[in-house]
Amino acid sequence: MKEATGELNMTVVTIVLIGVIAAFFAIFWPNVIQPAIENNWDKNVTDIDNIN
Repeated sequence: MKEATGELNMTVVTIVLIGVIAAFFAIFWPNVIQPAIENNWDKNVTDIDNIN
């Protein structure tokens, strides 16, 4: 019985952590992460255009 309870607790912890990570990305992706990626992408495209 103790093993089943331990597995259930670990499952709950895993689900909660996945939820926390998903919430983090849901909040920060559109406002912080995606604009940073787009800015770096634009810089790389500009640098390549200047080389040619």
